[in-house]
Amino acid sequence: MGRVTARRRVLRIRDGVPSHRPDTLAAEEPMEIRVGGRPLTVTMRTPGDDFDLAAGFLVSEGVVHAAGDVAGIRYCAGATSDGGNTYNVVDVVLGKGVPAPDASLERNFYTTSSCGLCGKASLDAVRTSATWSVADDPLSIGPEVLTTLPDQLRAAQRVFDSTGGLHAAGLFTPDGELLCLREDVGRHNAVDKVVGHALRSGLLPLRETVLMVSGRASFELVQKAVMAGIPMLAAVSAPSSLAVDLAAESGLTLVGFLRGTSMNVYTGSERLQTEPVG
Repeated sequence: MGRVTARRRVLRIRDGVPSHRPDTLAAEEPMEIRVGGRPLTVTMRTPGDDFDLAAGFLVSEGVVHAAGDVAGIRYCAGATSDGGNTYNVVDVVLGKGVPAPDASLERNFYTTSSCGLCGKASLDAVRTSATWSVADDPLSIGPEVLTTLPDQLRAAQRVFDSTGGLHAAGLFTPDGELLCLREDVGRHNAVDKVVGHALRSGLLPLRETVLMVSGRASFELVQKAVMAGIPMLAAVSAPSSLAVDLAAESGLTLVGFLRGTSMNVYTGSERLQTEPVG
C-alpha cells in the first residue's frame, strides 16, 4: 500500500549550515481490530502485515491457538463516513466453535506504540493461560550463535535503513537461521506480526526457536513468547523485573544486553551450551 514510510520537509543543520530537505519517516497509524464485526482494540502501528498483527494479537490474548481457529481476516470497507476504506480497520472471523473473546478484553482506549497494553488494570489480567508449556522445550544453542543474531536482525531491517525509527522482531533456529522478521514502530506489534505469521502458516507452537527483539524485554514480550510456545527470548537491551519473574515461572530462557560477544542470561541458562565460571 506504500504507507510504511512518509516524507516530510525538514530543516537540517549540519556543522552549523542550515538546509531544507525531505526526510523519510516511519509511518504510524491506528488500526482497529474487530472480531466478528465487534470492536476489540485499537493499536498504533506501522501499516503492513496487518493480518499477521491481528492474528498475533489474538494468540497473545489466548483467543486463538491454531490456523484453523481463524476462518478469515479482511479489511473493513465503509470505515469512513463516505464509505471508503482506510485499511485501518481489520475484522477477524473466528473458526467454527471458537469462542469469542471475553468481554474483559474489550478496550475503549487505544494501545500506544511505546508502552504496549497500558490499560490492563492488574498483573492477573496479563497472565493469560498458555496453551503450550515452554519449560520442557529441548532447545539448545551456543552463545556464539546468539551473538550473531543482533547483526542479522539489523541487516534484515529494510525500512529501518531509510527511517531509523522502527523496532524489529526476528524468529531464529538454533543454528542462527532467520525464519521470519517483522518491523513496526511498536516492539509488541513487531512480535505480534511474527507470531501471527506463524499462526497463519500453521507453525504454532514455535518449539526450538529463538525470538530476537531490537529493544528491551518487557513483561508483555515475555508473555507473547510464552503464548506462542517460544522457549527463548533475546533482547539487545535490559529486561524488566516482571519480565524476569514471568520467564522464570514459565521456564523461558531470557537473555538481555545481547551486544557484541556479551550477554546476560537471566533465566533458563541450561539451554546455553556453555559452562559458567563463578
